[in-house]
Amino acid sequence: MPSKRKPKLCHHKPTGQWYVRLNGKIHYLGTDEIEAEERRREVVAEWFARQGDVTGYTLSVDELALLFLQHADRYYVKDGLPTSEANNIRIALRPLIRLHGRCRARDFSPRKLKDVRDAMIDVGCVRTSINRQIGRIRRMFRWAVENEYVPVEIYSTLATVAGLRAGRSDAVESEPVKPVPRAFVDAIEPHVSRQIWELIQVQHFTGMRPGEVAIMRGCDLNTTGDVWEYVPKSHKTEHHGKDRMVFIGPKAQAVLRAFLNTDLQAFLFSPADARREIDEQRKANRKSPMTPSQGARKRKAKPKKQPGERYTTASYGSAIRKACKLAGVPNWSPNQLRHSAGTKLRREFGIEASQTVLGHASISTTEIYAEKNDDLARRIMAKIG
Repeated sequence: MPSKRKPKLCHHKPTGQWYVRLNGKIHYLGTDEIEAEERRREVVAEWFARQGDVTGYTLSVDELALLFLQHADRYYVKDGLPTSEANNIRIALRPLIRLHGRCRARDFSPRKLKDVRDAMIDVGCVRTSINRQIGRIRRMFRWAVENEYVPVEIYSTLATVAGLRAGRSDAVESEPVKPVPRAFVDAIEPHVSRQIWELIQVQHFTGMRPGEVAIMRGCDLNTTGDVWEYVPKSHKTEHHGKDRMVFIGPKAQAVLRAFLNTDLQAFLFSPADARREIDEQRKANRKSPMTPSQGARKRKAKPKKQPGERYTTASYGSAIRKACKLAGVPNWSPNQLRHSAGTKLRREFGIEASQTVLGHASISTTEIYAEKNDDLARRIMAKIG
């Protein structure tokens, strides 16, 4: 049975913080004595009312952020590997911790959330990115409510902060992703490996996401019939319970045949294979004889950097950016190949066909990836308008 004597406010000189000790546990209350005394009364009152844990009453925003990041590292995992979402959450929480890290989590308010948003605007973040990052911060407080770290009212009030609307804020607007001109694609062929070039070709013919084409394996392909079927081992919407099947026609099949091998578990497009082919080509093109010291040189058994088993979306995109620089053309990304495929499908077969091939759940998503066919509208209005 805890004592009925009210614990006093104490001062920790080395850190300058005020604290209260309850049942042998120290609860730090900040460096301002007046605010600390106010918080002490709340903490002590709650302690005697509940005779239980008062963590939620002293938990600061930076402490809550640490707890949420630990949760994110465990939760946002796919195939045993962390996804990019945990890192995105870390980025979103940086301005929050910088501005309001010492604030009690239960005292966080919509005004403070808008302060964080204004800080993102000031450093030049684009509007759509800001809305996503603010959404991640709200998600942290929703998780905090679920785990009884803060009262439900905290998340309810933060939910009232509306997202930034296009043209109605000082935030920078992002440029829409457009299809990549074929001339820019062809220009980089001399500056990429055979594996990267064929990745580009397969994505161009099928409209797959970069991550889907990079993880292709022989065991994921059904090569019977005129049109092959590919079921990616992992895809973007699998955590929503959605299936994904990609249909592969003759043009993409011709590319893939050169990469099929007896190891069905191996990735078709391998950076290790690309490195080996480049080394062999350099050796064949060598004009001067190799010196004895070069011939005796041995590769490190475990080099710090070595090619992986497959390309990631990051390494795939990096190879294209480097090639664009060498070719002297504007930078473009693998996602723009998907936009190009979607636009071509919409123009020739209609938006529903484009939706099916691209694997979108709704036509509204397909409209983002497939440019409107203005030429068709012009021809129609030339006849009836």
